[in-house]
Amino acid sequence: MAETGYFTEEGLQKLRDEVNYLINVERPKISQAIAEARDKGDLSENAEYDAAKEAQGMLEMKISKLQELIRNAKIIDESKMDHSKVLILSKVKVKNRNNGSVMEYTLVPEKEADLKQKKLSVSSPIAKGLLGKSVGDVAEIDVPAGKIELEIMEISR
Repeated sequence: MAETGYFTEEGLQKLRDEVNYLINVERPKISQAIAEARDKGDLSENAEYDAAKEAQGMLEMKISKLQELIRNAKIIDESKMDHSKVLILSKVKVKNRNNGSVMEYTLVPEKEADLKQKKLSVSSPIAKGLLGKSVGDVAEIDVPAGKIELEIMEISR
């Protein structure tokens, strides 16, 4: 049985767009490469043909996995969430008590994490330490560099 994946509407749409791109752009490119390699003659000694067939297999596997993710996806309904605690899709402003730095992250499903956009995976150690906390709470989190204390300053959506 496939595992349910949780997504925002935006994240699920990105997955759908990626599948459409792979099917409508990449698949025809690989088919063309196979046809060109086949036209070059003896397939038993044709490295281009073998490479193109292998690329086709990898592409089809990727498409299949993404389609399964989409089939088993559940959209997160923010309207039913408690806004006073840190939950998935919360935008959290925290202060590192060790060095005084202030950071802001949005906790997102694992597949939508992007640190450059300050989107932190809900399954990361920092996010796990913040989940369920309220404004004013302090989370002690074990990280590779040791323990850090993060004070929750603000929670928003």
